[in-house]
Amino acid sequence: MTKTLWATSDLHVTFKENQATVDKLNPKAPGDWLIVAGDVAERIPDVVRTMGQLVQRFHTVIWVPGNHELFNRSTDRINGKARYRSLVGQLRALGVITPEDPFPTFGSVTICPLFTLYDYSFRPVGLSAKQAVAQAKVKLDDELSIAPYVDIQQWCAERLDYSRTRLNEVKGPKILVNHWPLVIEPTHRLINRDIALWCGTTATRDWTLKYNALMAIHGHLHIPAETRVDGISHVEVSLGYPFEKHPPHVQRPWPFPVMEIS
Repeated sequence: MTKTLWATSDLHVTFKENQATVDKLNPKAPGDWLIVAGDVAERIPDVVRTMGQLVQRFHTVIWVPGNHELFNRSTDRINGKARYRSLVGQLRALGVITPEDPFPTFGSVTICPLFTLYDYSFRPVGLSAKQAVAQAKVKLDDELSIAPYVDIQQWCAERLDYSRTRLNEVKGPKILVNHWPLVIEPTHRLINRDIALWCGTTATRDWTLKYNALMAIHGHLHIPAETRVDGISHVEVSLGYPFEKHPPHVQRPWPFPVMEIS
């Protein structure tokens, strides 16, 4: 029997149209796996509910957080790093594999769920991070819903160190999974390039080569396209918002079939 590793991201199930699409998201075979590369929803109960449904359908479900899972309100009981830890704990209890768990293997390939954040380094040359954010004509909600509760650049640096340590311990071929793209090139498709500030870090530029990756899976941009860098595919797998329309040249199968094994 053929088993498929599928990937999606940016489910945004608070939109009823998206929830209806996710309700129909089912495996093609009993042994199929599913990667969910972040941005399921903003509220923790919605994330947990959705992931719980997917765990019941797929053999194995792998999750990495996006920026929307990290959004905080001033009235939230937990925020910042504590919010992430709470999400990890609740999803682990469902059987979801998180970036804090041992990397699973699909056939002979290690699947590496990562959480690297961003550090504003996807910015114009000559500007500091503070200057680039101040000059940006469009700012993501992260500046209101994440930045006030945690030092983003410091947290990103911590996550990079943690991820490097774990990746260095794994030999053989890998598929890297992260919400934010690992290279800057996918952001070149953005209509407003200022948004790239919140889209990753230059520190992951060489990771696909350094860690023997067959492919990198990401979301975040809502532009479901493939970008080849150093001969390796970086594939955006987002569902995105229901009102978004993509030209044919960036459309991809959804969910995306990452690989198959017999």
